[in-house]
Amino acid sequence: MPEKKKSGLGRGIGAIFSDFENEEISAENVIDIPLTEIRPNPYQPRKEFDQTALEELAQSIAENGVFQPIVVRKSVNGYQIVVGERRFRASKLAHKDTVPAIVRTLDESQMMEIGVLENLQREDLNPIEEAQAYQTLIEKLHLTQEQISEKLGKSRPYIANYLRLLSLPMQTKKLLVNGKLTMAQARTLLTLKDPQKIDAVAQTAVHKGLTVRQLEALVNQPVSVKTKKTTGTRSPFIQATEEQLIDKFGTQVKVTHDKSGKGKIQIDFASTTDLNRILELLNISLD
Repeated sequence: MPEKKKSGLGRGIGAIFSDFENEEISAENVIDIPLTEIRPNPYQPRKEFDQTALEELAQSIAENGVFQPIVVRKSVNGYQIVVGERRFRASKLAHKDTVPAIVRTLDESQMMEIGVLENLQREDLNPIEEAQAYQTLIEKLHLTQEQISEKLGKSRPYIANYLRLLSLPMQTKKLLVNGKLTMAQARTLLTLKDPQKIDAVAQTAVHKGLTVRQLEALVNQPVSVKTKKTTGTRSPFIQATEEQLIDKFGTQVKVTHDKSGKGKIQIDFASTTDLNRILELLNISLD
């Protein structure tokens, strides 16, 4: 029985890309493919391309050509890009008819993993694109946050914090994508539950140019007033416990107890995605 070909899944990203790098580039394996026969990678996480950078690359290609071939795979109608969409787009801007390419045999899962991870390693995605890329790996390839962390060399809390951004309302997401809000500001806004309130406070932060500290004060002010009226002086132990839980879960956590010592822990979540993130932190699987 012939040996079954191993998938790229589960291998480190460096091992996957080394396959491309170690393949000898020669006239036999690089072909010129008409741009009209090439389609973008459907799993490309980057939705926004810097037009100025593309035009600069297009000028270089017009003068010197494409130095590094793109990587494609054969599809039903022509080819799909695996790696090299910027070079493809810039070649079109340079009015080229063809682009040099290496054709690789990849299944859907391998193409998805390489397309997403390659872009994540470049670290030039906006925060929402990066968060959506992690979500794609979780939903489509069934990777855990821990597995993504190992592949990319990023901490698990780092991955979790980006995934939480997907629960932001659309208008606030746009501010984050456009660079009007920072990642730290977006994380602060997530402590609010009402989407309309999040959008309103986000707009205030942008218009007034609030720092993260100022935004934190604005977001926490109503909570602080309510706490003083209803709970009075709280046990330092309970306060410290609450703060540690908030830090661990990346969301609002409320710890209450009565005189007998009995109490409850309330963990807020903003969406199903946020709930799944919390369950994973608790090592709870619903499969």
